[in-house]
Amino acid sequence: MRSNPYQQYVNDDILTADPMKLVELLYRGALEAVADARTKLALGDVKGRSGAITKAIQILTELAVSLDHERGGELSTRLAALYDYAQRRLIAANFEQVDGPLAEVEGILQTLADAWVSIEASQAAKTTRARTPEKFATQFVDTGDYVSLSCAY
Repeated sequence: MRSNPYQQYVNDDILTADPMKLVELLYRGALEAVADARTKLALGDVKGRSGAITKAIQILTELAVSLDHERGGELSTRLAALYDYAQRRLIAANFEQVDGPLAEVEGILQTLADAWVSIEASQAAKTTRARTPEKFATQFVDTGDYVSLSCAY
């Protein structure tokens, strides 16, 4: 059986991703599932629409169960409520076979995804600033036979 290079790339991306990147990938997957559900709805593909909505609901469930309520405090409580609301809207869209709830959930997910990417970029900038040359100390120790190099951040 031939392997799909794109699928292998996606699998590698997921397996090597840090938690911040995994959440971004989950948001992206949920957005793609909702967009697919909207397309299937417009085409009258009931089975395809239901499958895409189910996928979006499963991704939202994964996001909800991954919340750390001890460390996340009020933010994690609000996110859990928002995920629950989005899931209920997806169920309504599937039952009523209308686009409005799908569009609403897509907007919610896009807002969350954009905010998450912003947070991720902010974290990356802090990490980069922490490793600037003025914060980087290098020490050379000449032992006679060789030079030892130790680095510290």
